[in-house]
Order: sequence, then C-alpha cells, then structure tokens
Amino acid sequence: MTEFQAHLGTGTTKLARCWAVLRRDGTTYGFTDHDCPLTFGGITFKADAGMTARAVMSATGLSVDNSEAMGALSDAAITEADIEAGRFDGAEVKAWLVNWADVATRTFRFAGTIGELRRSGGAFHAELRGLTEPLNQPQGRVYQTPCSAILGDGDCGFDLDTDGFATEVAVEGLVDRRRFTFFDMAGFEPAWFERGRLRVISGAAAGLIGLIKRDRFIGDTREVEVWEGFRTEIAAGDMIRLEAGCDKRFETCRLKFANLLNFRGFPDIPGDDWLVSTPANGAQTVGGSLRRSV
Repeated sequence: MTEFQAHLGTGTTKLARCWAVLRRDGTTYGFTDHDCPLTFGGITFKADAGMTARAVMSATGLSVDNSEAMGALSDAAITEADIEAGRFDGAEVKAWLVNWADVATRTFRFAGTIGELRRSGGAFHAELRGLTEPLNQPQGRVYQTPCSAILGDGDCGFDLDTDGFATEVAVEGLVDRRRFTFFDMAGFEPAWFERGRLRVISGAAAGLIGLIKRDRFIGDTREVEVWEGFRTEIAAGDMIRLEAGCDKRFETCRLKFANLLNFRGFPDIPGDDWLVSTPANGAQTVGGSLRRSV
C-alpha cells in the first residue's frame, strides 16, 4: 500500500489539486485549489490564481481523456494578453492530487496539453486534452510528390544556421503587425524567405513565431509578410530572425539547399492525370514512362 492510499484509508483526508502548465517557450506556471501555496518538484503552486478544474474523465481503450481548467485572468498569473498572443497554445499540462499537509504524499492524475482556449467575463476556460489525443491524428508517411518533412527537422536534416539561410535583423517598418519592411536587405534573392519562419527574438512578442506568406521587393524596399498578424505589439528596433523557406519541391531541395539525399517526397509517383490518360492520335507509343513533370 502506498502512502497516498494509506492517507485515503484514514477516512479524514487533506487533499488538494495541483496543476503545472509548461508553455512551449519554457515558462512554467503552478496552480492549486488549496488556500495556501504548495511546493514540490521545483514548482510553486500558487493559491491566489483562482484556478479550478473539472474532474478528469478517462476510459480504457483509445478514447481521449479530457478535462477542463477554469480560472480568473490576472496579471499575476495567466493574462489575457498572453492567451491572445497564443503563448499557451499547445502548452503541456500535468495534474496531481496532493496531501497539502505532506506534499510528498501525492498521486499523479493527468498529463496532456491545452486544446481550445476561450475567454469570457474576465475568466478563461481551457480544454485539456489527454495523451491519447495524438492517436486521432494521421500517423506515418504520406506517399505524395512534395516532401513531407519540415525544413530543419530530424527528417529533413538541414541546418538552418548554415550561412545564408537565416538572418537576424531589427524591425524597421511594420503594418498591421504582419507586413515587415526593410530598407537595406538586398543580400537575399526575392522570395528567399517565402514559406519560411519569422521568429521574434526581443520585445513584448519575444518567442512568438509567424509563417511567412510573401517575401518581395517593392522598389528598393523589401517586404516580408506573415500569414497571420501577430497578436502582441512589435515595435521598431525589436530583433527578429528570418529563416529561409522551402516549397517542398524536388528541384528546390536539390538546387537551393543541396539536401537531395534527405528529400522525403516521391517525385516520380503518378498523378491523377496519369490514371485517366487516354491514347493520343498520331503519337508513337514506345513503352516509356508516363511520368508527369514536377
């Protein structure tokens, strides 16, 4: 019998719930529904955040364990600005039942990630998704013409810190938090960063990432536009990192990145047009490949 089970067996329990939230940028938050802070595992679980949670629903099999956390928005804990900026999207969540008189006596109850977040009336509601959630997503490789890897990941193997494929610059001009303009950045070809990433290094939006929609020159000015405007203020002088983009084509992998050995697509796979191809009048049939161009 564990210490926790022995505590339950006394008939008079001293239990509190504790949650740890680990954002993808490394920031950790601790919350408890006890009336005093609790500390274990190097995390202080605050009691003044007004955070509560519904009971965790779990089942055998592959159904998704889920719960919901609720709390008041405050500058001392989770802020509306951070939620709006997307800093809690996909954050890791862990939950325990703890004997508040002896925090070493505890049991682990839940592990997962934050799903949908909504705000209303000065409070937030966060859907908690269990570890079986990824099983609802497609797994394995897809047989397709373009590359299935993400530039710079383990499958791609390309180092974006290679000279000429990333640069750190200060923001010079900004429109609607999505169109960045630079007046002296001609060292890269037009569209070099298209489909790449824009990472904010300093300022209020530090740690946020945007996907680049367009990279072009308008006169002597270079404009880099992201698909979705940042939801946190970015000021002139803030440092950002621009990373080269990849359109996942066979030729791009070979000519732009010299990374053909790691290409994860199937450029010779027949397309839909091959399935419905018909004989052509006057054409000579020699038994060659009907491979379409990519």
